[in-house]
Amino acid sequence: MKLNVGGFDRILRIVVGLILIGLAITGTIGWWGFIGVVPLLTGVFRFCPAYGIFGINTCPMKKP
Repeated sequence: MKLNVGGFDRILRIVVGLILIGLAITGTIGWWGFIGVVPLLTGVFRFCPAYGIFGINTCPMKKP
């Protein structure tokens, strides 16, 4: 599994995922808020299958 999520993208995914899950737990937005698990996991593991399909990579390139 090649890392393809990095930097600001990663932080944003984790924050949005936690907010959606928190709102779902409190009953503010309903059960559909648990979809926040998807951005949370893609941020934590730094891999997004959709990015792989479309050839997107936001990870910084390592310099030799």
